[in-house]
Amino acid sequence: MTGLPLALEMQAPIEAALSRLREGSAEQCLSDRTFSNLYLFRDAHDYRYLPGEWPCISGRTYDGVRHLMPLFSPADAPVDVLRELLRGHDCLYPLARCDAQRLPPGLFSQTDSPDDADYLYAARQFTDYPGRALAHKRSQIRQLLGAHRLHAKPFDESHCTAAQEVLQGWMRQKGKSAGEADEQACIEAIAHAARLGLEGFVHFADGLPVGFVLAQALQPRVYAMRFAKGLDTHIGIYPYMFQHFCRNFTRPVDWLNFEQDMGLAGFRRSKRSYGPAALIPKLRVRLRG
Repeated sequence: MTGLPLALEMQAPIEAALSRLREGSAEQCLSDRTFSNLYLFRDAHDYRYLPGEWPCISGRTYDGVRHLMPLFSPADAPVDVLRELLRGHDCLYPLARCDAQRLPPGLFSQTDSPDDADYLYAARQFTDYPGRALAHKRSQIRQLLGAHRLHAKPFDESHCTAAQEVLQGWMRQKGKSAGEADEQACIEAIAHAARLGLEGFVHFADGLPVGFVLAQALQPRVYAMRFAKGLDTHIGIYPYMFQHFCRNFTRPVDWLNFEQDMGLAGFRRSKRSYGPAALIPKLRVRLRG
């Protein structure tokens, strides 16, 4: 692919463009539209920056499709510009439904996959875990609190070591080798959290680190849960951490975005178990002919 490999020095222009695209999208904001997400998963998707009058990010989806993420509203570009930009790429992706609706009718085809869709939850799902369907989450939290002394600290650079200990413990428990899963992205997220706009908590049980969450504001009151790691030895740590975030974060939380499940059965079961309010589609848009 053409373009420049993503580097931290590119943060300002890319984030400024993505901020304009996020503006006004409220809870429907796509989780992909932040520099931090692009930078941390630059190797997984072979992301490249294409600067210029019509800047873009090129990359590959998890299922191998070559795509172009425009850093502008596609409807603002002439069709000939889009045609030229798409040379060597299969589609524009990810586009929000409102972006695709503004394109000239008849010239584009649109598809979406449930594997790509973001999971969106109302924060009240986590603050109280209401109803029969979430009773097991309430039960897990009660058991966790009954068995351990828990406390949490807002994440800052002084808690990097504790978060890294949790990550390594999580890797061992999951039987992952170095570099597998999202280990490298998570290591960089911990190291560059402040610069990348990641905020959250490190959780301790009986004085030892057992979990952490790092989230990112997509819009006011809307947060993407970028990384959540907890030790399997402490059943209930995940529902507890999500509840704690929604109840104790320094700013109001109305919505959480858990990103996509990538078609992985385990991710899908876990994310659906919390009762999502909606799945936010991410469109793949192709120019006809």
